[in-house]
Amino acid sequence: MKVAIIGATGFVGAALVTEFANRNHEVSAISRNPKEANAENVTAVKADVFDVDAFAELLKGHDVVVNAYNPGWTNPNIYDDFIAGSKAIQEAVKKSGIKRFITIGGAGSLFVAPGLQAVDTPDFPAEIKPGATAARDYLNILKEEKELDWAFFSPAFEMHQGTKTGRTGNYRLGLDEPVFNDEQRSILSVEDLAVVLADEAENPKHHQVRFTAAY
Repeated sequence: MKVAIIGATGFVGAALVTEFANRNHEVSAISRNPKEANAENVTAVKADVFDVDAFAELLKGHDVVVNAYNPGWTNPNIYDDFIAGSKAIQEAVKKSGIKRFITIGGAGSLFVAPGLQAVDTPDFPAEIKPGATAARDYLNILKEEKELDWAFFSPAFEMHQGTKTGRTGNYRLGLDEPVFNDEQRSILSVEDLAVVLADEAENPKHHQVRFTAAY
């Protein structure tokens, strides 16, 4: 496939580029400040997601768009920028003619009790609450989207990189509630998050719904 990955130089985006490239897909690694590609089937692309028309042109010809856009957890305007950027990306995907759109939001919108999302619990970390709230609110916007074959992915509550877990290729799927292990922890490495989304891109199982995964 020809895959466009938005936010390709970030923590999640970089893992996605590696996973898709290792599966021999043709990857457009899109970011504001692209890094030199380290694989033959990866092309680094500089783009401004807020220039919707130009961004739509750039996306044309891809089979799927995987969106790991994040304006930065330390951005004081993260809530507004996340909503505006996500809506601009969604519009550009529609204008490009691509139907399959997989976007990554936070775990804060997962339901930890009937009617209670994690982001609304008293112990939710204050430093990430604006970004998590933005991701939750964007999910509600995306639920109104009828043209795109979209899927919204919420990561596990605990996401690690490399040393402890790395890439196992193992995971369990869920929808609106966290996937917990026997210790009541929701854990997934960033490498296995990339496995989940590459599997979903290759063999779509989720259509116009949110889903999650953990060990």
